[in-house]
Amino acid sequence: MLAETICSAVSAAGLGIAAITAYRRRFLAAARIAAYSLVPVGLVMTGAVDWAVSTAFSPTAWVGFGLLGGAWLLFITTRAVERRRAGGSRKERKAAAAAARGDTVEPAASRPSLGGSAPAAEAPKAAEASKAARPKASAADDDFSDIEAILKKHGI
Repeated sequence: MLAETICSAVSAAGLGIAAITAYRRRFLAAARIAAYSLVPVGLVMTGAVDWAVSTAFSPTAWVGFGLLGGAWLLFITTRAVERRRAGGSRKERKAAAAAARGDTVEPAASRPSLGGSAPAAEAPKAAEASKAARPKASAADDDFSDIEAILKKHGI
């Protein structure tokens, strides 16, 4: 009985606000406010409020919600344990997948391009190794050289 009264009061207040909004010639906003304010009365008339009130104050319903939460927690925990047993860490799985696809990175590619930390003797060797790994210049490289020339011309 109290829930129905509260819902009716909320709806009446919402319709009042919608009327004031319409008076200010904001008809679209007024229609939207009226729609929201009619929802509580609609819920009362369908019986949804009675069901929600009886569920909220029912100890059996709360025990049921607790059991559902416990089941969800068990499910998530078992999934996490299963993932850890299956393949180690996420980084290891990604590295294994990359190795299987052939997406490996050259060792010299992870070094800084400005030199500072690599010894002077290793830098030419790494450059020769990366040049040997690359195929000869193709038509695509010619296209990129044109683009590089345009960028250099503009100082980029």
